[in-house]
Amino acid sequence: MSSDQRTIALINPNTNAATTDMMVELAREAIPEWTVDGYTAPFGPRMITEPVALEESVVPVVELGHQVADHADAIIVSAFGDPGRTELAESLTIPVIGIGQAAILRASADGPFGIATTTRRLADSLHRLVEAHGGQGDFTGIELTEADPLDLAADPDEQFRQLLAAVRRGREHGAESMIIGGGPLSATARRLRESVDIRIVEPIPAACELVRSLLPS
Repeated sequence: MSSDQRTIALINPNTNAATTDMMVELAREAIPEWTVDGYTAPFGPRMITEPVALEESVVPVVELGHQVADHADAIIVSAFGDPGRTELAESLTIPVIGIGQAAILRASADGPFGIATTTRRLADSLHRLVEAHGGQGDFTGIELTEADPLDLAADPDEQFRQLLAAVRRGREHGAESMIIGGGPLSATARRLRESVDIRIVEPIPAACELVRSLLPS
């Protein structure tokens, strides 16, 4: 298949179809010459906010990945904890990229970086994700919002304010780039990029960039 006919499958491990639509639009902006098809997990957590939900989302992601693999040149797992990415990557012949993986690789290439996120209970999982992708040497830490992630998801302006404060703390701790850690936070990540004088790494565009580098021309 030629490079101008690529099809990317974006899998949302959360069961919220509206979030899938939002993330697909961002991916299409990043790779407008390719087709991006969105898929929503058919069962599992509506929003991944803690370790049990992260683990429970692996099975639907893997099942969905195998279903769509024949119709895609690559798969993006679009939840920041990358549930099911490793299992799919080991069992499929096409590239399988996690937005967490891609964001960490992108941010760590530019020097010290941190993560700003709303999912306090996933902090240990995110530390392991950073370690898995070799970014721990330049990692300044995880900056957390104060409010519950579900409450912030229902209040985009408050989500923006609290993540803005987290990004500023990251800069104070020495970060030169800040990852906004969460697929459902993508719209807020874009707002933050226009509002702070520090590099904001958006996980979905970072994943699209990594996919582009892995597919032969």
